[in-house]
Amino acid sequence: MSILQNVKRFKKKYPLTVAWRLKANAKVVEMHLNPDEEVKYVFTGQKNNKFYDFFSTGIVAITNKRILIGRKRVVFGYMLDSVMPYMYNDLNIRAGLIWGKVVIDTIKEEIIFSNVDKAALNEIETNISESMIALKKKYPKEEKNE
Repeated sequence: MSILQNVKRFKKKYPLTVAWRLKANAKVVEMHLNPDEEVKYVFTGQKNNKFYDFFSTGIVAITNKRILIGRKRVVFGYMLDSVMPYMYNDLNIRAGLIWGKVVIDTIKEEIIFSNVDKAALNEIETNISESMIALKKKYPKEEKNE
């Protein structure tokens, strides 16, 4: 199943999630999938920390190797973030009255997705946590030579 089909299914299941330009954003993620990468889970939302900002829709794809976050710019270009298992620190879920936030904490930054349907938060947390636990077991921390 393609990224676009997965994200449409997510949007249909959780209609309060604020997201558009799904086709353009899905193409960004699909363009950067490696041949041996398998998509496990996809969700969407606004890649920002503000509930009132509806103009930065992104798509998050959890694969068997990493987390990919793709956003297509309105005029030219796109932005892609890739979170490798060794960069992943923690996950925070924040539920509000209508929407929730997903905060993926990495070594360098926090990646925040807001305006996500509150009903989707449990499913998102389960998929990210289980995937990252499994991936971290495959790629243990490197030992420091001191």
